Amino acid sequence: MNRFFYPAPLALACGIGLAGCVTAVDDDPTAQQVEVHAILDHREVAGVGCLLANDAGRWFVVAPGRVTIVRSGKPLAVSCKREGIGSADERWDARYDRNRLIGNLLISAGLGNVVQNGYSYPATLTVSMHAPKAGESGSAETVAGTPIF
Repeated sequence: MNRFFYPAPLALACGIGLAGCVTAVDDDPTAQQVEVHAILDHREVAGVGCLLANDAGRWFVVAPGRVTIVRSGKPLAVSCKREGIGSADERWDARYDRNRLIGNLLISAGLGNVVQNGYSYPATLTVSMHAPKAGESGSAETVAGTPIF
């Protein structure tokens, strides 16, 4: 038997097996998990409802908490509010994730996926809340003559 015959199929089988392992690591390449925190007066506030939105969809999370979103090249808008505490509206721009870009080119060579999957948002989003102004609904100010116990 030729000794050069066996290594070629073995190498091909190993290559196919390893390629399957590498691509199976990331089930949904467009998904990203982000953690949301709400801050008011240099302190974290719990129980704040936050809506995250980009051109790929909308997601809701109660901060502090985690949510899985779909990546996009467009900014991620975050709107948070808690009655009687305050509200916030912030945006985060998408940034190119070079490691994912190189991985997509090497593994799948799919240029369609590079455009969508090459972007990511920060893993931790910290939203600065603002207390409601006097006269707005949800203000902590009371009406004159109302007793506070």
